[in-house]
Amino acid sequence: MTSFDDLLSGRPLVAILRGVPVARALELARAVWDSGLGVVEVPVQTAEAVEVLRELAGHGHPVGAGTVRTPEQVTVAAEAGAVFTVAPGFAAEVARASHDAGLPHLPGVATATDVHHALTAGCAWLKAFPAGSLGPGWLREMRGPFPEARFVATGGVGAHNARAYLDAGAAALGVGGAVTRPGGLAELLEVLRDG
Repeated sequence: MTSFDDLLSGRPLVAILRGVPVARALELARAVWDSGLGVVEVPVQTAEAVEVLRELAGHGHPVGAGTVRTPEQVTVAAEAGAVFTVAPGFAAEVARASHDAGLPHLPGVATATDVHHALTAGCAWLKAFPAGSLGPGWLREMRGPFPEARFVATGGVGAHNARAYLDAGAAALGVGGAVTRPGGLAELLEVLRDG
């Protein structure tokens, strides 16, 4: 099983392509892959999104499935070629299904209890969500009792605040809207290159 340590080593960006048509998704994914700074996540809430995931996974780069909330979605994601799963919250059955499928799982966490449960379930990398509401200070506070946790700050993150989250201890950033808007990906990649 590939690990997030392998997937995100030297790649501080998880580009979230939610609701993006195949052609645009491929254009954005290629820019992320070519930069060497990130991986791509496709939330699999619709049949169309699963097809976008399948298309991107066929290009030889790691692509994950996002908004995976059920074990059934894990199966769909694995069959479409995902190499990791991401969820908005922590559900033990989803983490277990992902691990059983050989896919590392990135569960969403927002409290110390969430972090504890996710770590206990074998998830060392955690999605701090919604990061925009939690703030960079949340990451600093969680690093104290949970030094082994690796956080991916997600939700409300863009070029304007990426450095603050990384400086606070985020191992990576999950970025959606700021990546898909015109010019947003280039701005974010510039910040990440300069960091």
